[in-house]
Amino acid sequence: MDLTRPSAQLLLSAYAQGIFPMAHPEEEGRVYWYAPDPRAILPLDGLRISRRFRQTLRKKPYEIRFNTDFEGVIEACAEPRPDQPQTWISEGIKEVYTELHHLGFAHSVEAWEGERLVGGLYGVALGGLFAGESMFHRATDASKICLVHLVERLKARGFSLLDVQFQTSHLERFGVIEISREAYEAQLSKALTLDCAFA
Repeated sequence: MDLTRPSAQLLLSAYAQGIFPMAHPEEEGRVYWYAPDPRAILPLDGLRISRRFRQTLRKKPYEIRFNTDFEGVIEACAEPRPDQPQTWISEGIKEVYTELHHLGFAHSVEAWEGERLVGGLYGVALGGLFAGESMFHRATDASKICLVHLVERLKARGFSLLDVQFQTSHLERFGVIEISREAYEAQLSKALTLDCAFA
């Protein structure tokens, strides 16, 4: 069994149970599994947008695309950052999520400036669950704009649960809240009964 690259089937089974993987670079990319308590979610009717950011959205500074460069998005998310020199997005993680993308389960939201990918996010859709995994930006507000478009798309297509795993001060400003693992699993159970199509 390859401990650095879970199978696509195992990954989908884990999401259906409220569990997600992260690779540990200090252990040569070995994957560990997590089900945090509390769990961070963004209620789809609870997105908060500041007045300044709303003005930015009206200007439409970037073209938003879906699933046109999934591999480019996950590669960018895996790049080292000033506050994060090592990443949990290992080669094995990139491979299996790319496989999930080709199978129709993993999706990307992308911000483009001309033909330059300047921001994006990716995650896994299963039933009425969208499990957000990571985001990046190379231009001002690009990832934030992708998040807004993600929420709009999920609402339009009948999704009920947007999982963001862990709370951060950045996400909290957008309305992300923490709930108990028990409450999360109850919402997950309902979400998995839905038949939603992201693409």
